[in-house]
Amino acid sequence: MKIENAKAQMRKGVLEYCILSVLSRGDAYASDIIHDMKEARIIVVEGTLYPLLTRLKNAGLLSYRWEESTQGPPRKYYELTDRGNEFLQELDKSWHELVDSVQFIHSKNP
Repeated sequence: MKIENAKAQMRKGVLEYCILSVLSRGDAYASDIIHDMKEARIIVVEGTLYPLLTRLKNAGLLSYRWEESTQGPPRKYYELTDRGNEFLQELDKSWHELVDSVQFIHSKNP
């Protein structure tokens, strides 16, 4: 097994959680989300981001609005819905439980 493949699978597993976390700070344009993810060293490209945003919107976790832009076509800004906020809170709990479990297991190693 190659380490890069394992790392990529781990990143894929948390992308939706990270996107929801970014949006919990406020509305964002797709390029803003990509920028925040890159700052966190989680590389995501538009071809990956847009399907995830669509899936989250279709699940009722996100909504969006169009805003005119002075530098080109209108932009789509995404925001968390109330359901999205509740979902993120549950993910937060699950994430902390998972991290605690992994740390517990890892601490048992000689």
